Amino acid sequence: MSPPTPNIVLIGMPGSGKSTVGVVLAKMLSYDFLDTDLLIQSSQQRPLQDIVDNDGHLALRTIEEDVLLSIDVERTVIATGGSAVYSEPAMAHLSATGIIVFLEIDLASLQQRIHNFGSRGLAKRPEQSLADLFTEREALYRQVAQITVNCCGLTQEEVCAEIIGRITNGF
Repeated sequence: MSPPTPNIVLIGMPGSGKSTVGVVLAKMLSYDFLDTDLLIQSSQQRPLQDIVDNDGHLALRTIEEDVLLSIDVERTVIATGGSAVYSEPAMAHLSATGIIVFLEIDLASLQQRIHNFGSRGLAKRPEQSLADLFTEREALYRQVAQITVNCCGLTQEEVCAEIIGRITNGF
């Protein structure tokens, strides 16, 4: 019996391309695709922003951790929410069955991509700016990532090719 094929777990800032790249990568590898933000919304029957507005950003992180810990899949590209890295148990669970890939993007590019920062449903403190969030999370992403791909200036296909190449060559 062959060992299970590892999942590929995409982490990174909101707007870094996890969901978009994830779909393309899954197609290229003939893997399934799972977007954990959609799982959260489905399990709670409401948008992420509604959770943040009514229950607070820490409640969203708790719900996210529960959803991440419940994932039991193989041969799947998993696009996590940007705040997944706050949960050590969830990241340990995901890394036990997958390769953690950090989609790195610079702050200037994020600022150009994200136009709905205040209403996007982010697990952040109310007063926290995108720059503050970026600084806070970047070290966490680097800490848990097995592969880091600098996505600046790359197409989705180029990012996927880089990920596949790094995995094929043992990172």
